[in-house]
Amino acid sequence: MLLTKTSLTNSEKTQISGIWNNEYPESLNFIDSNGFDNYLAGLSDPVHYLLEGENGEILAWACKFIRDNEKWFAIIIDKKIHGQGKGTALLNSLKEDETVLTAWVIDKEAVKLNGEIYKSPLNFYLKNGFLLCPEIRLENEKMSAVKITWKK
Repeated sequence: MLLTKTSLTNSEKTQISGIWNNEYPESLNFIDSNGFDNYLAGLSDPVHYLLEGENGEILAWACKFIRDNEKWFAIIIDKKIHGQGKGTALLNSLKEDETVLTAWVIDKEAVKLNGEIYKSPLNFYLKNGFLLCPEIRLENEKMSAVKITWKK
């Protein structure tokens, strides 16, 4: 079931930060739930999308927000549901009411907290109609990313 909401409960934040810490590179992990709260506090006009499993557990989270007068998004999907088309469905839900969507995508391999390699999802976004903006990059101690944009 897909839920859309403008704020998250503490339980939802805990579940999402757990997925975040498991799926994103270790350099982006939150030490505690305050880290995710701080991230959310920096988003302007957020709208959250939660994909729940049959037992109510959160399997994926996405968020649309405003940054620099553009509509941006973040998305994280539990590896339990990778390859099932649920990420594409969630992405399509984000696109529904938009004409342009933008995101940063990590485009280099990194190491996850569990020691596994984080594989860049760049090809996933390209398959889903996003275009690469190779001249616009985010490079810092936490990540190396490239900007992607989708236009209706």
